[in-house]
Amino acid sequence: MSTVIHEVADRAIVQARAHDNIVVGDEIVRHRRATRLIHWSVALTFFVALFSGMPIWTPIFGWMAALMGGLDVARVIHPWAGVAFFVASVFQFFHWLGDMKFEPGEKGWFGPKLLSYMRWETGPSEGEGKYNGGQKVFFYMVNLAALAFLLTGIPMWFPMNFSSMLRQVCILLHDITFILMLVSIIGHIYLGSAAEPGTFRAITRGTVTRKWAKFHHPGWYRKVTGEKR
Repeated sequence: MSTVIHEVADRAIVQARAHDNIVVGDEIVRHRRATRLIHWSVALTFFVALFSGMPIWTPIFGWMAALMGGLDVARVIHPWAGVAFFVASVFQFFHWLGDMKFEPGEKGWFGPKLLSYMRWETGPSEGEGKYNGGQKVFFYMVNLAALAFLLTGIPMWFPMNFSSMLRQVCILLHDITFILMLVSIIGHIYLGSAAEPGTFRAITRGTVTRKWAKFHHPGWYRKVTGEKR
């Protein structure tokens, strides 16, 4: 019995390399390898930009400069990490765009429903697809933030080419975007791990259990498995 379980698990891992939305035993492949690589590229470049940018932002986080090899090194790394984050986000945008279109019934996520979702006060609906409205809002927010980081970062990277007034406005917008992004990322990590056990493996292993899919995304579960309501 144990051997059979391991064989099914291994088969799921193999299937998760090139295919998604397929059933393998008691698991469903949610994210193929390309999807996971893009996701982790976005995450990695964001955190490199974060740890190199925090000591530049304020002396309170000056200790983070040591992680980069010193403040001078952090100043060199930060803008390039920002560019890498933007490029990774562009790949992510086009890779996921097809699954991130809002359905007519999801327009309500732009408001109180999003806050209720963050507090786990709103359960999945019967027609919940592969991604719910909250995940779609986060997707567009990350990509808009990447664009905002790039546009506001260029005048700070090349200060002699821009007016002082424009640089001051860009610094303010850069900081506001960063704060909103950091809060959202913390919420994203929480919802993708502790708040919803079994979710994190979708972006590491690539698969989720049937039970997880049926509870969190019943519409997607029925579409993939062919089961009726």
